[in-house]
Amino acid sequence: MADIDNLQHPVVLFDGICNYCNSMVNFAIKWNRKGNLRFAPLQSEWGIALKAKYRVTNNVDSVVFIEGGRAYTESAAAFRICRQLAWPANMLYGFMVVPPFIRNAAYRWVARNRYKWFGKKDSCMVPTKEVKSRFLN
Repeated sequence: MADIDNLQHPVVLFDGICNYCNSMVNFAIKWNRKGNLRFAPLQSEWGIALKAKYRVTNNVDSVVFIEGGRAYTESAAAFRICRQLAWPANMLYGFMVVPPFIRNAAYRWVARNRYKWFGKKDSCMVPTKEVKSRFLN
């Protein structure tokens, strides 16, 4: 594993067995035309190490966004990821104006129900050859 102290790109940690989370990663890959985002399942060696380094609590199990030496969770993570995407997807970042207690409540509601609504896989997503370089391994 490379040095987790020298991240060169923003990193998205996601629930690798969640169908919804995998769909959102595919969405981010498609709309991140700069190609600057890197991805890793929370369950991976990278995910575990980065959660520990940034002191992300164990109850965070859906998405973490690491940028500029900080880790963001819940809606802040989701909308900061959107800021990295091309237009019109980056317009979703505008929802950051919604007070955190409202947007985080909505985020937690979806996160709590994601397996029931969208299902889950038996193992983490395996990236295709075309996007493998954007995944930490």
